[in-house]
Amino acid sequence: MIGKRTTFLCSLLLFCLIAFSSCISQSSPSITPTPTRTTGAPALTPTITPVVSPTSPGTPGITPQHYKTRVIVSGRRRPDDLVFDPQGRLIFSDISAGTINRINADGSVTLLFSGLAGPEGLVYLPDGTLIIAEQRTNRILQIAPGTSAPTVLRVLPGTPGRLNCKDGVDGIALDPTSNTLILPDSPTGNVYRMSLDGKKLTLLTGGIVRPVGAVVDKQGNVYIADECGGAVVRVATDGRATRIGGFGMPDDVAFDAQGNMLVIDLKPSIHALIRVLQTTGTRETLLSKGLIEPQGLLIDARGNIYVADDYANTITELIPA
Repeated sequence: MIGKRTTFLCSLLLFCLIAFSSCISQSSPSITPTPTRTTGAPALTPTITPVVSPTSPGTPGITPQHYKTRVIVSGRRRPDDLVFDPQGRLIFSDISAGTINRINADGSVTLLFSGLAGPEGLVYLPDGTLIIAEQRTNRILQIAPGTSAPTVLRVLPGTPGRLNCKDGVDGIALDPTSNTLILPDSPTGNVYRMSLDGKKLTLLTGGIVRPVGAVVDKQGNVYIADECGGAVVRVATDGRATRIGGFGMPDDVAFDAQGNMLVIDLKPSIHALIRVLQTTGTRETLLSKGLIEPQGLLIDARGNIYVADDYANTITELIPA
């Protein structure tokens, strides 16, 4: 009896083990591989790209809320575009007098070059060569270090006219990411990229009413003020153009170390320096009192802002307070 029970129990146990093994085989879960993250270039967005001026080390996240102002040039001169020379001294063009001038440490002004046909935009190359946009001839000139006579680097395709928004070349910019010059050709509405030797001219974008001031960010995106189109045009590195509208007559554009866009708006009803906050898009007027026709715009490494007004005959410095 005991032997039969033992045999029965062993058989029953063997049957259960076979059944349990079969269940495990049928219900084993499939293993899903963990997705692998692929790192690539972020998609471009239409937001304003943070930009730092070429001489600025930048102070991310700290946007000055208040400025003190002082006039550093006042008198008979009519300052237009602004640039720093290799020694960090402020240089300005005077389109009416046809001159390029330097502001010295003691506040005096030194005449550097004269006899130019409407000098506007200025760029210094790393080797000290001065590039000048000559508006009335629509030419790009260069003055090499140690020389006093300009040579013609390039004649732009457009022909300056007397109609509104058809003046010759205005502001220009250096693109340090490609070591080329950005040249808005105002009469044609085109913007060109030119090699530093003037031999290669490539169309960057077109269809702008009157392209004037320009700036390039660290990624190589180009921003152009459209004076008669009421907008700033952003040309991304892939060639796509985006209009940032809502301005009156933007004449010059720059970026501070925090990535905020600064715009000179010379529309008579506005006449102001406007800051567009990078984080929110909020627009603030930083300066308007005393301005008659603001033109040039420049920012130094300390965050000081310089505004030239060729009808008020002034250059005003805004110092973070």
